[in-house]
Amino acid sequence: MLEELLDQKVVVDFRSEYVCLGTLKRYDEHFLELKNADLHDLRDTDTSRENYVAASVATGIKRNRKRIILSRAEVTAISKMDDVVDE
Repeated sequence: MLEELLDQKVVVDFRSEYVCLGTLKRYDEHFLELKNADLHDLRDTDTSRENYVAASVATGIKRNRKRIILSRAEVTAISKMDDVVDE
């Protein structure tokens, strides 16, 4: 399933108050590698996860990491940015 997300812009939701947006480059059973990523701590803003992601879809990813390795154990969901709906 993840292979269809390779080289796509994705949204990664975590168990914690973090969300990450970026281009999925590689993965294995333990980690995801994203490039040109925005790792965002939702505790730093008053916006909700849904509003932050919707705004990023509309305005683009605000890159703060060239490359990031994420632990799959902390991930609750991953989806293509194109699949995010704002209705």
